[in-house]
Amino acid sequence: MSAIGVIATLRVQAGKEAEFEGVFAELAPAVAANEPGNSYYRLFRTAEAGVYKVLECYDDDAAVEAHRASDHFRTLGAKLGPCLAGAPEIERLAAV
Repeated sequence: MSAIGVIATLRVQAGKEAEFEGVFAELAPAVAANEPGNSYYRLFRTAEAGVYKVLECYDDDAAVEAHRASDHFRTLGAKLGPCLAGAPEIERLAAV
């Protein structure tokens, strides 16, 4: 089985960082509780102001799709949207 890594880079509007982090604090536990195919999902703040990275690890493609289709991701993701300063940059990695 080959795991799939995802690095999502999110740029947040100035002044919206606390709101963004608050919504993510709801999203991460929902992912852990409801997505058995996800083994890691955590938000990191970078050295650049307003730039965050989400490090994610999934068992397979089906687990990635389950994440995107989940109610909690759709609901809470919609709350993250107004905080963002642009579309997320998604980097997909294959485990070796």
